Amino acid sequence: MYNNYGNLQTNWIQLAGDTLINREPNMNLKHKWEYEDGLMLSGMFQIFLASGDKKYFSYIKNNIDAYLDDDGNIDGYSFSEFNLDHINNGKILLDLFEQTHDLKYKKAADKLYNQLLEQPRTPEGTFWHKKIYPNQVWLDGLYMGSVFYGRYLSQFKSDNDLADVVHQFITAYNVTLDSKTGLCYHAYDAKKTQPWANTINGHSPHFWTRSIGWFVMAMVDVLEYIPASNPQRTDILNNLNNLLNALRKVADSKTNLWYQIPDEGDRPLNYLESSGSLMILTAIAKSIRLNYINKDDWLPFLLEGYKQALRQFISVTKENYVNVNKIAHVGGLGGPSKRDGSFAYYMSEPIVTNDHKGVGPFLLLICEMQHYL
Repeated sequence: MYNNYGNLQTNWIQLAGDTLINREPNMNLKHKWEYEDGLMLSGMFQIFLASGDKKYFSYIKNNIDAYLDDDGNIDGYSFSEFNLDHINNGKILLDLFEQTHDLKYKKAADKLYNQLLEQPRTPEGTFWHKKIYPNQVWLDGLYMGSVFYGRYLSQFKSDNDLADVVHQFITAYNVTLDSKTGLCYHAYDAKKTQPWANTINGHSPHFWTRSIGWFVMAMVDVLEYIPASNPQRTDILNNLNNLLNALRKVADSKTNLWYQIPDEGDRPLNYLESSGSLMILTAIAKSIRLNYINKDDWLPFLLEGYKQALRQFISVTKENYVNVNKIAHVGGLGGPSKRDGSFAYYMSEPIVTNDHKGVGPFLLLICEMQHYL
């Protein structure tokens, strides 16, 4: 391994945390309320907990405070868009409220929770991904909306059994599952009318690594909030195990990482993609720690995958800044550009560096890996 790529003994927590403070004091130069920033800040919050250094907490607080007033109004947030992506940053609002007890964070979180109460649903009762994507379930949405949903209810609604939260996860898994591979498709159209949708089952044309990464991280996270008394908690746990096992079967055998289209790794143009791979490794690492999966079976796979992730995706500049490389910039379906979900589409999206969709899971992963190294 090249020295400037770092190694397993590198203090990645400090190096990556300091990189963001110094290189990106303002997390979003366009001042948009964007889900990937919440993902990055979730990683920074874990760095704060792992290190105990308050400078990381100050970074989080200062960046979120730039969007809030004292009444919890969120600059750039639109309730009427019914966009699950806009809910993701709510997890940070709850972190800040727990740490500071400042009511503006609770008031802002209340607004996001109230959106979920009115969020349109498919006939199965699953949240639409966005108002502009009617009757569509995207795997991303479980991480964006339903983890916050579960945490909010467990934190503020002691009489709620989280049945609807569980329903979101069970139905999303069922409507996107491919029974042959055990993988879940990127999206599902309940009406089966979208140009990208299979007219028989409503599935999008391909599996997409990052969408599955979002989903397995979401399942791992939400299990912390679902009480053992809920009989369907075991269903989510079983679905998590089944999906991770299916992912393991299509992982690149040389690296224990995943291609942009995970089940077609030998196809020209396909490439090892960092954000989805880092998300899946994060889900595996946290699942081992919380005994959701078997440690003896999974830990060797995780350790090799982490070592290879550092080699394949991470570089360090001469300024000692961490770069997360090989990130698929976006991946979606339909919309104004009529994204068709084809293999050619997923290969056509730009591959970028330091997008927070890749930085965030790297921060989460390095915090999880401290338990094993």
